Amino acid sequence: MPSHTSSEDSSVSFHGWATTGTSELKQWSYHPRPLAPNDVEIEITHCGICGTDVHTMTGGWGPLQYGPCIPGHEIIGKVVAKGAQNKLEIGDVVGVGAMCDACGNCDQCDQGRDQLCSKRAYTYNDIYRDERGGKTYGGYADRVRANGEYVFKIPPQISAAEAALLCAGVTTFAPLRRFGAGPGKRVGVIGIGGLGHLAIQWARAMDCDEVVAMSSSGNKREEAKKLGATKFVNDDKNQDWGKLLSLVRPRGTVVILAVPEAPLPIPAYELLSHEVSLAGSAIGSADAVREMLQFAADKNVRPWIERMSMDDPNAAIKHLMEGRPRYRIVMVQ
Repeated sequence: MPSHTSSEDSSVSFHGWATTGTSELKQWSYHPRPLAPNDVEIEITHCGICGTDVHTMTGGWGPLQYGPCIPGHEIIGKVVAKGAQNKLEIGDVVGVGAMCDACGNCDQCDQGRDQLCSKRAYTYNDIYRDERGGKTYGGYADRVRANGEYVFKIPPQISAAEAALLCAGVTTFAPLRRFGAGPGKRVGVIGIGGLGHLAIQWARAMDCDEVVAMSSSGNKREEAKKLGATKFVNDDKNQDWGKLLSLVRPRGTVVILAVPEAPLPIPAYELLSHEVSLAGSAIGSADAVREMLQFAADKNVRPWIERMSMDDPNAAIKHLMEGRPRYRIVMVQ
C-alpha cells in the first residue's frame, strides 16, 4: 500500500500557501522528498490558478484528503537542482502540470495513456504510489520537486507567464486531438472561460471548418471572434442538456471536460435519437503535454492572462471565485 509518509530531506524547507479545507490560504512550510536520480527541483516563478484549486479548497469535490494542501498545478520556474540521470539543464525554464508521477510500465503507460495509470499521482492533494511514498504539494510555493518525466521544458517562443497552459491547455488540446479535430470538422465550445477560450484557439489552429462558441454572456461575442470562433451563440443552453444534445449532429460526440459539483442531468432520449456519443477526457498524457506546448509555440496559441502576486494568493482566489478573470490568473513571485 502507498504510504502518506516518506523520508524527508530535512536539509531544506519549501515555503508556500496551504489550505486545511477552507477557502483561506495560510503560509506553511514542509520538507520535500530527497532528490531522486531523475527528479528535478524547480524555483517557482509563476503558477496559474485553476478551478480545481477552488473545488479542492472549498470541499466542493469532497473533504480534503491529504492536508495541509498547497494547491497549484500550472507551475512554471527554473531548474535549480536535478538528479544525476535527468537530462534537463540548470537554469532551464520548465513547467509541471496536473500530474507529477505514474508507474511508467503498466498497460496504460505503455500505450501513452499515463494519465489513466492506476499509480498516477496528481500534483497536489495526493500521494506518491511508488516505493518512496509521501504526499504531493503544488505550486503556490517558492519551490517544488518532481519526477523529471513530468517536468516539461518550455519552448522559448512562449513567455513564462503564458506557459501556464499545463492544465487548461492540455485538458482542451488532448480531446480535440483524440477525436480528430481538423479540416472537415465542426467544433462547438460550451462556456467561454479558462478552458473554453483555449479550446476555441486550438480548434481554430487545427483548421476546423467551423468553431462555434456558446456562452450565456453576450458580452463575450467579440472576444470569442478574436479567439477564432466563426460563430457565436448567446443563450442559456448550457443549463439544459436536452437542448444542448439536440444541437449535436447525428453520431457526433459530446466531450465533458469540467467536473461540476452536482451530477449532470443528461436525458437518455436525446442521446439515443441521434446516436450521440458522450465521452469524458482526463487532462492529458505526458506526451500530449509535450505536443501541446510545441503546437502552442508553432501556432501562436496563448492563454489570455491576468497577472497577480503570489504574495497574496487569497486575493487571486477571491478574484477567480467572483468570476472576473479574462481568462486565466497567473500568480507571479
